[in-house]
Amino acid sequence: MARCPECGAPAGPPSCEELFHAVLALDHARRPPWGPLHGVTVSCYLLQHAGRRPAADRDRAWALLTAYLDRGAEAAVRISERSRRANSHRNRGAALPGLFPGADAPAVAAPPAAFAVTIADVAQDGTFPAEGFADRLTDWARATVTAWREAEPERPRR
Repeated sequence: MARCPECGAPAGPPSCEELFHAVLALDHARRPPWGPLHGVTVSCYLLQHAGRRPAADRDRAWALLTAYLDRGAEAAVRISERSRRANSHRNRGAALPGLFPGADAPAVAAPPAAFAVTIADVAQDGTFPAEGFADRLTDWARATVTAWREAEPERPRR
């Protein structure tokens, strides 16, 4: 079976990108359970398909996922709101120090290429059913963070 070279999901159809566009359509309706978790969904996708975005986007995605897993959906929403304000046309090119403190994504030679949970798992039948969505998304976030942490080389002990 062919697999996505970035996350290891079955290559489709539908492809990971097609699934991502489908869940974005649900997210943008701003209805629960998808809308409030938009930032988590985007962060999981970006970190599992890291070759599609600049490395600078990883820290924002990492901050959001770790906040979500450590402190819950409200913490992730706060980071999403800060990110949205920072991305505003009024702030283009402005330095925004401390936007994501302590949120450096693991330094890896290459992003992980296989994850225990992928967008295909969250999509189930391709429709991202509402029932259980938040739990599947949490599993996706946990699998993403775990794979990135495992890919980071051990730092020398002092």
